[in-house]
Amino acid sequence: MYYLYLLQCADKTFYAGITVDLVRRLKEHNDSKLGSKYTRARRPVKLVFSQSFPNRSEATKAELALKKLTHVEKSALISQKIPKV
Repeated sequence: MYYLYLLQCADKTFYAGITVDLVRRLKEHNDSKLGSKYTRARRPVKLVFSQSFPNRSEATKAELALKKLTHVEKSALISQKIPKV
């Protein structure tokens, strides 16, 4: 099982990614050098959205679609004002 996730950084920007372990990945983004370069400079981050997918291919496609959304559209997704990606 793969998960698409959206993090909100301390500066209110968003970061999207995929993983097989949400808890581990969130901890990496907040506490270790294994987090992305982008989130390391914007800690702490919090998980604001996630969706599961049966395989990496589908999760990657959804990640690309999510990354194309504007900040306003991502905020609406978090509020469930628009359908999931």
